[in-house]
Amino acid sequence: MYTIGTGKADITAYYKGASMLGYGMYFNTMEAIETPLSARAVIVKWGSKKLCFVNCELGFITISIRNGVLGRLQKNYPAFDITEDNLMLTAQHTHSAPGGYSFYQYYNIPTPGFVKEIYEKIVNGIIEAIVAAESNYEEGTIEFGKGEFELDKEVSFNRSIKAYNANKDVTQKINDKTRNLGTDRQMLLLKFKSKTGKELACINWFGVHTTSISNDNHKVCADNKGFASTYFEEQKAKEGSDNFVAIFAQGSCGDVSPKFIHNPKHIFPRGNYEGKFPDDIESAKYNGKLQKEKAEEIYNGANQIVSENLDSVFAYTRFTDIQCDPKFADGKTDAITSPACLGTSFFGGAIMDGPGMHPILLNLVRLFVKGAKVLDKITMPFKSKEEQEAIKRKFKAQGVKDVLSETTAKKVFMTTRIDKLIVPSFLDPSIESLKTFYQNVKNSPFPWTAEVLPLQIFILGELAIVGVPFELTVVAGRRLQKTMEEALKDKGITQIILSPYANGYSGYITTYEEYQVQMYEGGHTVFGEYSLAALQTKLDALAKEIVKPENNRNIQRDMPPQFTEQDLEVFSFYKRKWYIKNENRISVKK
Repeated sequence: MYTIGTGKADITAYYKGASMLGYGMYFNTMEAIETPLSARAVIVKWGSKKLCFVNCELGFITISIRNGVLGRLQKNYPAFDITEDNLMLTAQHTHSAPGGYSFYQYYNIPTPGFVKEIYEKIVNGIIEAIVAAESNYEEGTIEFGKGEFELDKEVSFNRSIKAYNANKDVTQKINDKTRNLGTDRQMLLLKFKSKTGKELACINWFGVHTTSISNDNHKVCADNKGFASTYFEEQKAKEGSDNFVAIFAQGSCGDVSPKFIHNPKHIFPRGNYEGKFPDDIESAKYNGKLQKEKAEEIYNGANQIVSENLDSVFAYTRFTDIQCDPKFADGKTDAITSPACLGTSFFGGAIMDGPGMHPILLNLVRLFVKGAKVLDKITMPFKSKEEQEAIKRKFKAQGVKDVLSETTAKKVFMTTRIDKLIVPSFLDPSIESLKTFYQNVKNSPFPWTAEVLPLQIFILGELAIVGVPFELTVVAGRRLQKTMEEALKDKGITQIILSPYANGYSGYITTYEEYQVQMYEGGHTVFGEYSLAALQTKLDALAKEIVKPENNRNIQRDMPPQFTEQDLEVFSFYKRKWYIKNENRISVKK
């Protein structure tokens, strides 16, 4: 039998005045707490093998959080034998949780800056959940089940119709009235119980953005998946299963929204879409209730016993210079990635889940960027050979994207001197944060976003849980799943579970076709139009290694930058001028 441990701990890293992570908006500050945030852990042992899966009510996991947790566990709890290979940290992607906890400071700009108190609360909370799981082991079994949401369930809707319809393998095109057809409506679930029949935990994976609560919110909240977890755990407590852990993990949700009602009364920058109700909290509860009910249905019917077998592999992979396998790039032998770049559509935000830069300013920026792109090509012959090669690679890999920010090269508008930007701060308070960010990190040797990212595979019986540090669109997820099914079939794997927001983060993964449309998701697919092919190439190689006997594996392990605590605090939290001026006028909805 398996040996199973479960644990839960608080990670409500509330820090008044700091902005929350997800929407990237300067006014999305923390002023109160709607719900606590939790880390939930399930640990499975079999023989000498162990898998530790943790899901956090956060926007995403960062490498800094993973390193902090792993380092302290190995120092303070060496007997746990938790390693890089067997620890998978994931997030359910609520946009109403704190920011400011990344090594890579670009994602700290909205906060603005690194907040040590937030980082410590999250790291220590995750460790507390793992310690709790290590202290209550019971022998037991694992069962697997799956089911689909009926089409009339108002749970998930495609938010990027034009991009979704561009996919060559999408035969049933969708429109505004049939957006519910452009999602993966399947939920996958694991059920954990002791040999005496005691109910211990469940983990399910379902793809829908945790954005029922909009960007004008000022309360920390676990959003729809958080409510689903709470509802399930409260019900199990009433049934006598105390300390039951219910994890509602994320699936391929990159282009999937819980919002489906257009309300033109809402003004920019909130966006004109909402969930079931005008009150976002009620919409989050409604969506969470739908997820809980489907999970309960699958849980009660789960009867596929997961056979006893555990394995895991982990590797850091450099994504900035991948030569893609032609079989994942429509036969192209020259498909490559480049250093990370963000497009103008990224800065415009996701129309349904959180608009970004004001449309008037965004259109001006687009014109400037297109001009800068032409200038880049004209002046290329006058640059050094190294610079020419970098520009050629950028144009080739990034394709149609209008690049506004090169986060690996540390540029905005083609310049590394952000303090000299002609865009004045009064047009958007975010410009002030960007310039302050530059003043603090200009001498830092590190890139602004991650170049080297973690990939991971857990084997649990006939199942494979694949941890990726990106947001996957629906069709990208389908294609990646097929790749992993083929790569792992010789291992006896019959079910692939994709687990995004795992161990780190660097934007989206769209399909090649979706990328050409350059909606928000394409603008945030940072390594270029063949990012999915690159991910397939590297995960296919990793899968081929885990199929081999453990002693015969040869896993490529690139090394990420080695940060110190001082490096984290280079760009420390500060209160914006905007916030200081408006602090007493910020309203908190009751």
